Amino acid sequence: MKNEKFNLRNAVVVTFMTSAIMLTGVACSEDEDPVIENPIETVDIVETAIAGNPDEFNTLVQAVVAADLVGTLKGNGPFTVFAPTDAAFEKLTNILLYHVVPASVFSSDLSEGPVQTANGASIDISLDGGVRINDSNVIIANVQTTNGVIHVIDQVLIPAQ
Repeated sequence: MKNEKFNLRNAVVVTFMTSAIMLTGVACSEDEDPVIENPIETVDIVETAIAGNPDEFNTLVQAVVAADLVGTLKGNGPFTVFAPTDAAFEKLTNILLYHVVPASVFSSDLSEGPVQTANGASIDISLDGGVRINDSNVIIANVQTTNGVIHVIDQVLIPAQ
C-alpha cells in the first residue's frame, strides 16, 4: 500500500497540470448546479481528487487509500462519487465526539437513561436485553486501556441535528 500511496502522490503533478489545462468551469447562480464544460475523460476519479485544490480532498484521498478503494475507483466504472471536501470531513469531529463520554465507565457502572457525551449531546443507555447505546448494541464490553475503557458497538452513533 505504501508504493500505491507514493505512486498516487507522484501522479499529482501530472494530473494537476492536465486538470489546469483541460478543466474550465461555468459561472452559475446559487440555484444552479456548477457545470464543467470540458470534462476530463482521460483522468480517473482518484487522480482528479488528488489534483483538486490542495486543501479540498486530502481527507477523502486518505480515506480512499486507507479503505483500500484506490483500485476500485481507478477501475473502469462508471462511478459517481459524492466527494466531501476537507471542510465537510471536519464536521465528523462532532460525530466522533458523540462516541466519547468524558469519564471511565465500565458496563457494571452503567444505568438506564441519558449520558452526556464530549460533544455536549446525550446518548441513551438501555440495559434491557443487553447493553444498548441509542440503537446500537455493545458487542464487546470493558476493553481496559491506560486512560479509559472501550465498549465496542455495532453501529455508528449519529447525533440528532
